[in-house]
Amino acid sequence: MNYQETVKSIWRHGAHPLPDDAAILREIVRYATLAPSSHNTQCWRFQLENRSIAILPDLSRRTPVVDPDDHHLYVSLGCAAENLVQAAKALGFTAQPEGHSAAGATTFTLEAAETRESSFFKAIPYRQCTRTDFDGQPLRTEELRLLETAGSGSNVRVLLLTEPETMEKVLDYVVEGNSRQISNPAFVRELERWIRFNDDEALRTGDGLSARVTGSPPAPRWLGRILFRAFLRTKPENDKYARQLRSSAGIALFVSNSDDKREWVEAGRCYERFALQATVLGIKNAFVNQPVEETGLRPEFARVFGLGESRPQLVVRFGRAKDMPRSLRRPVEAVLI
Repeated sequence: MNYQETVKSIWRHGAHPLPDDAAILREIVRYATLAPSSHNTQCWRFQLENRSIAILPDLSRRTPVVDPDDHHLYVSLGCAAENLVQAAKALGFTAQPEGHSAAGATTFTLEAAETRESSFFKAIPYRQCTRTDFDGQPLRTEELRLLETAGSGSNVRVLLLTEPETMEKVLDYVVEGNSRQISNPAFVRELERWIRFNDDEALRTGDGLSARVTGSPPAPRWLGRILFRAFLRTKPENDKYARQLRSSAGIALFVSNSDDKREWVEAGRCYERFALQATVLGIKNAFVNQPVEETGLRPEFARVFGLGESRPQLVVRFGRAKDMPRSLRRPVEAVLI
């Protein structure tokens, strides 16, 4: 299949009913893999048992420069976990988390229940992180309320920043963080590793940031690497972030009461509900996480926004925009243990 045909085969609802519990568990995992992950690393593995699914970190897919403490990795697992919970409901089960193991796994026990297809479940194949300008229009009060409710959970809350002055403060930290990252050769090498410069690369790996998603023209890898290094410059990148953030309706700042793997997973679940609710409302979103990725900036960023001892987990801009090309996913067989 070509790129577009592959996209259609990935971003879809499945045919139901399914023949048995084994097929249902695999289908739940497929929906879980439609979650977002940093650099589209798809840093998860799944272990299926009798009526249980464990989500484990795939440490071979770490991004140690941008994510040295694996924070984003566990947030990504939380996003997958939320999709899992929503899909289980739609396929006739409740999925109850049974805690976190020392290895970082979260196990969900499945119990038969009435089938419930929530609006969040229906939105899963349509959700996407959209790296483009938004339309600059504000959201209605009710829309903001729904986003805030969806994005809050156990020990995690979301702050919706919509005042231009406050958004400019966030932009200052995005620009500073972005400048530090681009000036770091190790960051650039790590990012380059996850860029798929043409359709063939993207189709072969099923992961990473394809040229289509980033808005770049396709190129052979040898040429793409030269162009990437030639055109990744601080000022144009900062100008792009400034334009995109100023075109947004607001910024969602996800904050947790403490700072451990359990909270990181919960932050991912909260973000994913936020993103699914946004999709239901026709609202796009995109990460601008530089203020929390750069450890030297994070404490000052928290102080400026009055977060006290709480940790800022994620920074997300949101607003309305056109659809963009979609990223790929690896097949279920590739992520099962």
